[in-house]
Amino acid sequence: MKRIGIIGGSGFYNIGGIKDVKSVKVTTPFGKPSDDFVTGLLGGKEVVFLARHGKGHKVLPSEINYRANIYGMKKLGVERIISVSACGSLKEELKPLDIVIPDQFMDRTNIGRLMTFFGDGIVAHIPFADPVCPQLSKALADAGRKAGANIHLGGTYINMEGPQFSTKAESKLYRSWGVDIIGMTNLAEAKLSREAEICYATLACITDYDCWRMDEVCESVSLEMIIQNLCRNVDLSKEILKTVIPSLAEEKTCGCGAALKDSIVTRPQFIPAETKKKLKLIIGKYIK
Repeated sequence: MKRIGIIGGSGFYNIGGIKDVKSVKVTTPFGKPSDDFVTGLLGGKEVVFLARHGKGHKVLPSEINYRANIYGMKKLGVERIISVSACGSLKEELKPLDIVIPDQFMDRTNIGRLMTFFGDGIVAHIPFADPVCPQLSKALADAGRKAGANIHLGGTYINMEGPQFSTKAESKLYRSWGVDIIGMTNLAEAKLSREAEICYATLACITDYDCWRMDEVCESVSLEMIIQNLCRNVDLSKEILKTVIPSLAEEKTCGCGAALKDSIVTRPQFIPAETKKKLKLIIGKYIK
């Protein structure tokens, strides 16, 4: 089996228990990734770890080079990506320290985030009705329950721009839409992973109720509270990863690995040579 990628979010800057650790710089045609990648063995499987915000948390959600991060994973032979992310809850029953494995996304970001590898003379329209890998999501849920986490399999993640948190008006609007959780990073990763034909799933760790709940309890969303819950969620997420990674089957039966098939619209002879070269890693098995 090819490597398993792990993208760590807020508070998740390293992962314990990795053997044969190496730090790897990766160059991409899309610029620099968030940081160096870390490779090694976890549970007998080859893994690749990347801190989404860089070591020391120095990259804003809007500043993350998502294309370089996912391209770098692809270049290092990653076949599955597990994202670990902090999020806020938009539902009473989804409590701080619970973990949601979302199966849908909504977009409230802006065009400043580049969420596709395509353009520059090549067009592709990839199916995205089901934006995460169901097999990987179920494996994460099973591992989470074994680790003692309060896991919710399924739910809608709304991706806001940030870095500011929501206004109360926004938070109440999202609740009226039936959204479950809110975060700032995962949608771009999911879109690019699908284009790169990499399985993708998220451990969305709830740090707080979004500010809609401030009217019901006299408790604001404080950074101190979020950081405390963040640290507890990170520890639990690491336990889940130690459980899930050895359990992943060698063979996949999902459709993620052929997601680009029949999705490239541009005829090969019209694709600029430079674009074709830049995207060889992504489109090479379909466009020679």
